[in-house]
Amino acid sequence: MIVALAGRRIDTPKADPKRFPAENADKVKQQIQDFFKEHNATALVSAAACGADILALEVAGELGIRRRIILPYDKKSFRASSVADRAGDWGERFDRIVAEVETHGDLVEYFYDKDQEDTYYATNHDILDEAEEVAAAAKQELTAAVIWNGESRGDDDVTAHFLEEARRRDLNVTEIMTT
Repeated sequence: MIVALAGRRIDTPKADPKRFPAENADKVKQQIQDFFKEHNATALVSAAACGADILALEVAGELGIRRRIILPYDKKSFRASSVADRAGDWGERFDRIVAEVETHGDLVEYFYDKDQEDTYYATNHDILDEAEEVAAAAKQELTAAVIWNGESRGDDDVTAHFLEEARRRDLNVTEIMTT
């Protein structure tokens, strides 16, 4: 099974409402591991933001699952805007994962404008497109996993957009709760 994945980033300390509290990371990581094992995942396609993405990439690495990372723009800028802007060791974890994935030729960096709102929506399409290609090449089923709190925060919710797009493509979708 090929898994296309997107989800919440870890909350800032003062986030209100809470969407992915840092104290839930271990529990969510275990649920991701259970999901991968239950579905016999052989490849993961996702971005690499702090929170759901990095947790899933770590689990995939531990289980020997292929990891394909899709970034909207260069890794250095992405690390600054979507990883290292949260408390904790997310930046170091990102660096390690990206280095490992890059050695296998599975890091894809697009050239979207990081200041454009549509960048992340386009990246959702890219993740799903890449996952469809990986699934077709491997002759395996594709499923989508959405790691979130189960509620859209509005029209600008990139995770909700990923969920909607996966459903529009008639993919099976599993939601793993962060709260």
